[in-house]
Amino acid sequence: MGLFGFLKKPSAQIQPVPISSDPYNDSATNVIYNLLFCDNPGLYKANIKLPYSYPFDILFSEKSAASDLQKVIDDPSADPRIKMLAYNRQLAIGHKATSKELLAVIVEVGLESGLDVLASFNNGAARYINQTGKVIIWETTTDPKANELTNELFIKGRDIITKIGPWDKPRRPHPAKDNARISFLVSDGLYFGEAPINTLFNDQLASAALTAATHLMQYLTEKSLQANTDKPETR
Repeated sequence: MGLFGFLKKPSAQIQPVPISSDPYNDSATNVIYNLLFCDNPGLYKANIKLPYSYPFDILFSEKSAASDLQKVIDDPSADPRIKMLAYNRQLAIGHKATSKELLAVIVEVGLESGLDVLASFNNGAARYINQTGKVIIWETTTDPKANELTNELFIKGRDIITKIGPWDKPRRPHPAKDNARISFLVSDGLYFGEAPINTLFNDQLASAALTAATHLMQYLTEKSLQANTDKPETR
């Protein structure tokens, strides 16, 4: 069994591009997985229709300066994934953020049948991919309980990133069976810790964040199950 239980099939309309870390059999699920990390603008570009409108016209333009990207970052309505793309573009052109903003926490657990992944974003949105490749898409950002649990996870996450430094190499392939990883998408780069599952979940620094992540996903899966149970039958 995975950490979390509810299963939902992702859209087959997502267009895949070559990517370096593919844990699932279904290409659309692999795209969803890799999109979580906001480190491959080409993957986003391949799945957005022309002509590009704001903010993608800025994100995808080779002419965009750090100041142009900063306008996207400073936009209070910007999705955290968009902000992370903008921060990464700034880093790529040699501009480092002056503040340390945590935009996402991603937990990956390598299980017998595949990879379980929870991605929580700082606006309350989330994604869960079960080891079978089934997906929950959570875009509700006004649910009080979900936001309370998200805030708790981010409090624990911020505590961790003050004690470790950013990774200065390309993202590693997904964790192997029996390993777990907790990653943090931060304005100055990718932070992560990885270890055997029991070691990471019992680690003094990581355990509080992993517990908070488990509580969040338990709530989201319950809400998703409830929503599906409440759907009227069709004949």
